[in-house]
Amino acid sequence: MDKTQPHPLFKLATELGPLIVFFVANAKYQLFVATGAFMVAIVASMVASYVVTRHVPIMALVTGAIVLVFGTLTLVLHDETFIKVKPTIIYGLFAAVLGGGLLFGRSFIALLFDQMFNLTPQGWRILTARWALFFLGMAVLNEIVWRTQSTDFWVAFKAFGVIPITMIFAIAQMPLTKRYHVEPVSLERSEAEAGDVSQG
Repeated sequence: MDKTQPHPLFKLATELGPLIVFFVANAKYQLFVATGAFMVAIVASMVASYVVTRHVPIMALVTGAIVLVFGTLTLVLHDETFIKVKPTIIYGLFAAVLGGGLLFGRSFIALLFDQMFNLTPQGWRILTARWALFFLGMAVLNEIVWRTQSTDFWVAFKAFGVIPITMIFAIAQMPLTKRYHVEPVSLERSEAEAGDVSQG
C-alpha cells in the first residue's frame, strides 16, 4: 500500500501533540492522570498518522509500544518511576540498534527515521555514529533530570526540551548530509538504499 508524504506541520503535530497533552494533564491533574492521557494521545497520533498517510513510522511504533507498556506499569503499580525511565529505555534502544548495526556494517538510520538519505557509505557511518551517540546522551540526560529534578520539571523538559534539542542536533547534521550526498544515478546510492556502510 502506498504511503503519502505528510505535511511537515502534520508530522510535527503528531509528534508534539501527545507531549503537550502530557504536560497540560500533569499541570492540572498530576502525573498518573497525565500518563493515562499520554497513552491515549499516543494511540490517537498513530491512528491519525495511518489514516492520513496509510503508514506509521517505525520510530513512532516503537515509542508507542514502550509508552503503552511502561504507562500501564505506572498506572497498575502506581509508581511514577516507570514512566520516567521510559525515555531512557527508548533512547538506549535506538542507540543500541544504530551502534549495533554499525558493528555489522549496516546503517539503520533511514529505517529509524522513515526516510531515505542518498549518502556514501562513509557518510552513512558518520551520520549513524553521531545519532547513536546523541541517543545515548539523551538517555543519560533523562536519567539525570528525573533523578535530580521535580516531576513537574521533568515533564516540562520532556514536553518542551527534548524536541528542540533533537531538532537542533538534526539541523547540525545538514552539512554532513550535503558533504556526503550522492546522486541517485550513482552506484553508491544502491549501497546507501541498502544501508550498507561496510564499503567506502
